[in-house]
Amino acid sequence: MNRRAFLAASLFLACHRASTNARVPRIVSLSPSTTEALFAIGAGPLVVGRSRFCTYPQEATVLPTVGGYSDPSFEVILTLAPTLVVGTRGPGGRAISDRLQARGIATYFPETESIKAIEGMLFELGNRTGHSTEAAGRVDAIETKLLALQNRLEKVPRVRVLLLFEFEPIVSAAPDTFAHEMLERAHCTNVLTQGTGYPTLGLEQLHVLDPDAIVNATFREGGKVRAIDVHHEGWASLRAIRNRRIYNLTDDTVLRPGPRVAEGAERLASTIFGEV
Repeated sequence: MNRRAFLAASLFLACHRASTNARVPRIVSLSPSTTEALFAIGAGPLVVGRSRFCTYPQEATVLPTVGGYSDPSFEVILTLAPTLVVGTRGPGGRAISDRLQARGIATYFPETESIKAIEGMLFELGNRTGHSTEAAGRVDAIETKLLALQNRLEKVPRVRVLLLFEFEPIVSAAPDTFAHEMLERAHCTNVLTQGTGYPTLGLEQLHVLDPDAIVNATFREGGKVRAIDVHHEGWASLRAIRNRRIYNLTDDTVLRPGPRVAEGAERLASTIFGEV
């Protein structure tokens, strides 16, 4: 091969490699649930950055961090040259999304306040990454596990539960939330039947609700749970306190809106009902 032909062939190969590389997505994920979802459908190798809260699966922990969920660093994200930035809706999501789109970077920040929405997120991430088949398989697995859980608990009496996220002030979950649906899937009845989002309750309202059980989800980073003062005047007379039906959640993945949602429902049910 003469020199001119050799140079032409080299130039062709270089252009082909550049074109191929340009088509490979580079994804930064700003929420634990989207990071888990990407790895669960086989798109983990496409993820080049994560938030500091994205600690599962283990492979994700070696990736560069770009800050927190509500305070990601725009400049650090840009240094990773992403073609797609994903996360769930929440504090800071819209602002960072608008800035990224202004730079020509695609974003995807889905709503995940229901299991159907979580499954929709998995399907869409599958479509965007070329892993549609794996996403469909993951959704099928979620539905299969949830149905099996429903069948196991079918004859077990339901328990009226207060799902507690804070107690100074008292914060719980209303019927339009993912947390409410997780209670339902775990064969429990949420004592809150009205309201939206995560409302604050007064002690008087708490006494009117008088739950059979309290699921204490006041954990902080690292899995530490704030203990309820069972001798506190405002709490001591509650049915759940008198019957010692307080269940501490020490793992935030139980209530994480991601691909392990079925496992979370199973764990929540076993926390309340034991190994049924």
